[in-house]
Parts: sequence; structure tokens; C-alpha cells
Amino acid sequence: MLAKTFGGAVYGVNASLITIEVVVAQGLHFHMVGLPDSAVKESEQRVEASLKFFGYRMPRQKVVVNLAPADIRKEGSAYDLPIALCVLEASEQITTTRNLSDYVIMGELALDGTLRPIKGVLPIAIEARKQGYKGFILPTENAQEAAIVNQLDVIGVKTMQEAVEYFEGKKEIEPLSSDTRDLFMTQINAYEADFSHVQGQENIKRALEIAAAGGHNVIMIGPPGAGKTMLAKRLPSILPPLTLQEALETTKIHSVAGKLGTRANLIATRPYRSPHHTISDAALVGGGSFPQPGEISLAHNGVLFLDELPEFKRSALEVMRQPLEDRKVSISRAKWAVEFPASFMLIASMNPCPCGYYNHPEKECVCGAGVVQKYLAKISGPLLDRIDLHVEVTPVSFDQMTGNRPSEPSDVIRERVIKARDIQTARFADQPGVYSNAMMPSQMVKEICAISDAGRALLKTAMERLGLSARAYDRILKVSRTIADLAASEEIKIEHLAEAIQYRSLDRENWAG
Repeated sequence: MLAKTFGGAVYGVNASLITIEVVVAQGLHFHMVGLPDSAVKESEQRVEASLKFFGYRMPRQKVVVNLAPADIRKEGSAYDLPIALCVLEASEQITTTRNLSDYVIMGELALDGTLRPIKGVLPIAIEARKQGYKGFILPTENAQEAAIVNQLDVIGVKTMQEAVEYFEGKKEIEPLSSDTRDLFMTQINAYEADFSHVQGQENIKRALEIAAAGGHNVIMIGPPGAGKTMLAKRLPSILPPLTLQEALETTKIHSVAGKLGTRANLIATRPYRSPHHTISDAALVGGGSFPQPGEISLAHNGVLFLDELPEFKRSALEVMRQPLEDRKVSISRAKWAVEFPASFMLIASMNPCPCGYYNHPEKECVCGAGVVQKYLAKISGPLLDRIDLHVEVTPVSFDQMTGNRPSEPSDVIRERVIKARDIQTARFADQPGVYSNAMMPSQMVKEICAISDAGRALLKTAMERLGLSARAYDRILKVSRTIADLAASEEIKIEHLAEAIQYRSLDRENWAG
């Protein structure tokens, strides 16, 4: 007898549905076909132990499990539950009142028949609804995540026996529902870190506001303890709120990576990722034998903070260059390729030298001649090319630290950022793939960032006197356009250019001189 149901396989951030067929016929042995990996093949032992635990048996006949389409590799242990249910129906040990083929079923079985949570539930649920399935049977721990998708009966079960009783009609399980939109709206700006907690550092706050308004990448240079990490943590709180579509896309990536946890719901705030400098290339960008999203994809629609940038491996930083331009990661293998989105703001920080006190107002640098230049040379020119703002961070004085002067809260700054982004949305409405000033290609900069003769003279003088490199030219124009947007100015004025010129510290030929 033949039994059939459906499961799912995740490729990149999207899912494909897998047909699971089981036939019990004359003969011996258990056969699994359809390109399963080792974890899928081992399901025979988990399924047999679970069946025996609840008083069922593995048929002592020829059992063939087919996972279709047969040319797509199946990975992981999430096919245990659908295989077990199909074996029971095909061997006529249960009589179902609900059709297995109306449902998508996923779950890893323990040896006592309890279900363990799985990864990638959200994209599978989205695909199940898209293809019109009646419901999704899965472990209780994953049900909240799947309930993000409406118009789909999400049935959470704790054991294999619970699933059996549901299909036999002996037990009714109420589908889990979630008012996703309301929950999303209540948590949309629920950030723990706020700029109102920061004393002093007004110039750095201003630089981060400009970065948020134009989507610019930033590097902060300063001694230890100056507040670089603290300021970076607060950047997501001044970015425009996520749209529902962005939230869904972000949640899908975290679901595929297994980062949502058991009480998962739609991610309502912009992600903030801060990997350690010992991270490998694959962990940063994504990859592996079965590609998983890396840190830059987990930071999609949010902020990626690289603390102590020169300490990162050169190779890890270099592989990040193309994703910074393309805002996506393509990982190719011999037979197939996957693509992960990676549209993030890069915030980096570094000490000015190995000891940390070069250019410090009070402490003396103890690094030898040429050491500072060698330290800065760890960061390649092409990577610095993709960073628009270079900001020098100085320590906060004792008086500022202990002062009671109220600081501007994040929500006030965020309102200014949103207004500047609205101007850019209107400006780039007919430019596909360009949403902020930072995304402008060079030819567009000439049209949109036109400056007066006086502004051109100022920029020429600045480039000559400060020894700014040619690559700084476009960056200064883009940043000055953002500063003008924050001031609601249609044209780029002298003061906007002058402020933008300040944010090119590392381009000055004599900076580490």
C-alpha cells in the first residue's frame, strides 16, 4: 500500500516542498531513495525506535521511502515524522480520517517519539500556504514561528502519537494563530539601547545621524574606552522602522540559520550583529557544504558592527567587498548556487595604533616609527573605498560624564532620519535598486550632487591642502547630499560640503604621518 505526504527543504532563504512517499510491499529491507544525506538515512533507526515506544512495529517487509524530486539533495533530520506517519498508514497500522497528503509535515523524532525543533520553518510555511495546503504539522516549539503565516492551519504536536491521534480523528488540536501585524506594530521600535543614555560625544552622534539618514558606512577611530562600541549599539535605534516586508525577509534569514529560538515571532527591530574578530570567512559571509547565511546576511536590513577592524583576517574582510556593493551574497557549488540577501550598514571601529593612544589628547603613544602606518595598512584601500564616513572619537571628559545635561533621545533623532529618507525615496522613485544616497552610482552623483562654483572651489582647496585622495571626492558629495537632506535643503550648500569634508580622516596623507 502507498502513503504520501509532503515536507520541505530550504535552499538559500526560500523553500521547496518535498513529496514523501512510502510503499510497503513483498520482500525484505528498508530502502530510502531520492538523494538523502546521512542524517536523513539514519531516520530509519529513529523511526523504528519511536514506533516501538508507542506499541507499533516497523514492517518486516520491503519498505521503500522516496523523497521527490529525486535530483535535489535532502539534508537534516526533519523528515522523521512524515516518514513515520507514512509507514504507519502504508502498513495499515492506522486508519486516518484526515488525508496526510493535505498537509506539510516536519519534525525530528527522539527515540521515545517526542519531537525536537527544526530549522527553516518560516520559509516552508510560506511555501505551504502559497501552494494551497490545508495545514502544517510540526513540533510545538516551532509552531509560534510558523503561525506568522496566516491562512494556514498550524498544528503543533509534542509527540508522534499526538500526530497519529490527530490524523485518526481521536484528538482535536486547535490551530495556532497569531496577530502578527498587531504584535509587530507594538514592538517596532522596542530598542533597549537609546542615545539618551550617552553623555557628550555630540559630534559622533551627529556623524551617526548622517550615516543613518543616507545609509552610509562608518568607521570610528579612537582610543580604548572612548565609547565606540556603546555608540554603535545605539545606531539601530535611530534607523527608520522596518516595514512588514523587511521584517518578514529578516525573520526568514534568522529562521534558516536557526537563530529564532522556541518563542519565535516576527523580528520587529533592525538586527545588530557584532561578530568577534576571530570569525572565519564562511561564518562572516556564509557558506559551508550546505550553505548557511553568514553574519552579513543575519545583519540584513540592520547593522553589522566590526570592532577592532584591523584585527580581522585580511581574507575575511576582502570577501566582504562584493556584498557591500551588490547587497547580496552568491554562494556557488558544483551543481547549484544559492543567494542570501545582505543589505546592511557597516559600522567599524579601530584603535589608531596598536597601543591605542596615537593622537590622544592626554596619553602618549608608545608605538615605534612606522608602526602606526603599518597598523592602518591592514585595512585595504578597496574596503576603505566603501566606507563613507571616517570619524575620530575622543574620550569623554569627567565633567561631561558626570553632568546632568539631558541627551537627545533616539526617537527624536529617528524622526529627522525618517524625513531625510522620505526625501531620498521620492528622489530615487524611478531608479530601481537605489533607495538611499549611499547607493548612488558615480554617474548619478554628478547629476544629483551638483555643487556651486564656490562649493567646487572649497572642495578643490580641501583636497589639495588635506591631501585627500581621489576616491574621497564621490564620498564627500554623497555625504554632503545627505547633510542637505537632513536640513531639508534642495541644493548642497557650502556648510554641507564643509561638514562632509571633516569625515574623511583616513584619506588625509598626513593622518598617520
